[in-house]
Amino acid sequence: MDAVRLGWERRSAVRVLPPVQPRKLAKVPFVELAEGRLQGVVSSGSDVERVYVSSISAGSHAYNCSTNNNRPCGGLRGTPCKHLHALADEAVLQYGLDRVTRYLRVDPGTGVSSGAELVARLRGSHESVPAAVVFSRFLRHLAYLELPESTEPIPELHWFPATGAAR
Repeated sequence: MDAVRLGWERRSAVRVLPPVQPRKLAKVPFVELAEGRLQGVVSSGSDVERVYVSSISAGSHAYNCSTNNNRPCGGLRGTPCKHLHALADEAVLQYGLDRVTRYLRVDPGTGVSSGAELVARLRGSHESVPAAVVFSRFLRHLAYLELPESTEPIPELHWFPATGAAR
């Protein structure tokens, strides 16, 4: 079987799945379904040097939005802010509505076709979540974009075990 392994299995790179639809990376440069949350980084509409880390928890639908240094978003006034709506819209473009609703455990029902409509169905409340982990992952992703293209292993990712390795 080793002789027929695909090229991507022999290096520290994995094929990246394209988004379901094109995304606006300037507004929401980072979005992921991870750690039981839809989470990401959303650019400020008023200050080019400010970003917000926004998240919606799966199941409870608790939401949070704060700057990367944990200052609360001024738009959180008992309902999700515009950053959370933008995050949900971009998640739907990246992963598709079905995947996002399944991940968040939301019944999409009828008439839901966008992230904003999805957020309108959430019944969670504000819950503070530290922004540092998500923001650090975003910065790490940016660092990978600066690496030259190579088929050589990336030392910090090389610890992942090979598929089918003996235990």
